[in-house]
Amino acid sequence: MSAINDIKTEFFKSKTGIAGITILIILVSISVIAVVTIPVETFKQWNNPSSWIDMPKTAVPSWINLFLFKKIPEHQLVDAQNTYSTKIEGTNIVSQQFDVAFDYDDFPNDFIYEFDIQYSGSPLMQLEVKRPDGIILQIIVTSIPPSDHLTTFSSRIFSTDETIKKTLFLQSQYFGFDLEGKSAEDIIFANQDTGEILKGKYSFLIRALNSEDITINESKLIIGGKAFGIMGTDELRRDLAIGLLWGTPLALFIGISVAIGSVAIGLIYGVYAGYKGRLTDETMMRFNDVIYALPALPFLIILVVTINNSIFVIIGFLMIFGWVGVAKVSRSMAIQIKTRGYVEASKIMGQRDSKIIFKHVLPQLLPYAFASIAISVPAAITTEAGLSFLGLGDPSFPTWSQILHDANAYGAAARGLWWWIMPPGVMIALTGLAFVFIGNAIDVIVNPRLRR
Repeated sequence: MSAINDIKTEFFKSKTGIAGITILIILVSISVIAVVTIPVETFKQWNNPSSWIDMPKTAVPSWINLFLFKKIPEHQLVDAQNTYSTKIEGTNIVSQQFDVAFDYDDFPNDFIYEFDIQYSGSPLMQLEVKRPDGIILQIIVTSIPPSDHLTTFSSRIFSTDETIKKTLFLQSQYFGFDLEGKSAEDIIFANQDTGEILKGKYSFLIRALNSEDITINESKLIIGGKAFGIMGTDELRRDLAIGLLWGTPLALFIGISVAIGSVAIGLIYGVYAGYKGRLTDETMMRFNDVIYALPALPFLIILVVTINNSIFVIIGFLMIFGWVGVAKVSRSMAIQIKTRGYVEASKIMGQRDSKIIFKHVLPQLLPYAFASIAISVPAAITTEAGLSFLGLGDPSFPTWSQILHDANAYGAAARGLWWWIMPPGVMIALTGLAFVFIGNAIDVIVNPRLRR
């Protein structure tokens, strides 16, 4: 125990060790935030495109607007500010109002109205907008599938609907420019004279009309922007901030699991070979040499392709190829330790070999084991990143390397989508750097030659 306390005291005198621990604490904090704040359902739906339909496509981070003279429209998900019901001449009317503050220097990408209603009969849905200049534009009038009994219906109205464009064209008298070739959002958000962007408050009014009872259960208006969140989105509309946050606990899990497993296997294997010596040692070390000589990455690719690309299978394969170096070093250390007096005394007292190994030999190698674990973590993370970048990782997990693979698949670098590439790359580098700092600090403490 005193030896461990001495190592801890010396460790916190090392600047690199403190830097590594600081980065690791930040990574662990991010992992806790991800697990606590982001629903597991979001993580499970990472590769389900329908779960991200409300998000913008390849949007830049919102904070970009702080550095631009022309503000890029931000993606807005707007809930109804007012909901009220009336009945006029036997017709039930449920109305909702969505107020949108639009103060950007470019047009939105699109707009989507999502709704979930409960009804019976044959209801109608109306959508109109009151612009900042006071003009009220009818956007669409559409029928809902009729039903003889009480039912629930969910749908979306997209601005790309040709019916919307035709409806807006019929109101061309409000505009002093040619509407030909203009999209629905280019018309709705345009100055009536110049056709340029019209800033201000837009009020979208939804009316559901039915001769029988009708209820709007859920309702949401989406103004499709070109900027979103703190990390933007990818080609599949996924929020990259969620991927980065969830990638942190996954990276730590992969790295630490592989490091602990491979070091434990290599330590026990090498110590047993060194302690037993003779034919046992020779046989075990030749097997070690065979594994060591195998090219790890090609074999990992073959195994993942032919067996399974589950993240847990990959972790197991990484352990298989990661223990051989530790076994060689621990064997040489065990050969030295077994000649010491207390080990010889234990043999004379008739203690079993397994007890001597676990009680007298392995504890002497714990400082080396801790250093090896710290140094092995970056190798495990980068190897998994290499597999995922090649498209052989587990696609169901939003790892940093999976994000980079998707970026490469959709040509993010050629298109200048830096927010899709840089953050996961920086996170991989920082995680590796943290464990390299910690491993080097421990190595200097437990290795007298490095300390001198």
